[in-house]
Amino acid sequence: MLRSDRPVAGALFDTVIGACAIAWTDIGVVRFLLPEATAAATRSRLLGRGSGVREEEPSGPMAEAVAGVRAHLCGTLDDLRWIPLDQNESPEFHRAVYDITRAIDPGRTLSYGQVAARIGAPGAAQAVGQALGHNPIPLIVPCHRVLAADHALHGFSAPGGLTTKQRLLEIERTPGFGEPTLF
Repeated sequence: MLRSDRPVAGALFDTVIGACAIAWTDIGVVRFLLPEATAAATRSRLLGRGSGVREEEPSGPMAEAVAGVRAHLCGTLDDLRWIPLDQNESPEFHRAVYDITRAIDPGRTLSYGQVAARIGAPGAAQAVGQALGHNPIPLIVPCHRVLAADHALHGFSAPGGLTTKQRLLEIERTPGFGEPTLF
């Protein structure tokens, strides 16, 4: 449920990985949903009881955001940092984590510890992981680009879990993901 004191609009849209959803205020995106098992499930999660989201066709910057996400997922990589966000509902620590995470380019990764160090909280890798687990705007705030110190995939709260995280890293041609192996 979104607690925004501003009106929130939302829309479902098709992508090559399935039906995604986006919700926004007049400031920017407040929520982004990666595909659930079905488009109906994604739509229900976006517009379900008590969500406070009214369905609306994206226009202007939000239509551009949808087009940018679609293109990115088709392999025309874009950092998506130009998409306006409304993070007023996120705690300050989370916003700091999201700012560092959003600065990671497609095809690149950081560890949870590296994100913690960059926000001036060395040793707070677990807190970074918890903040990313509550990220309401995955893909646009690319939490999938944050990995364990050993470069392994651990935890991803979006639908599809680690399979989705790996797929997003493959789409972005991240070294070590989706590449053929010798054996």
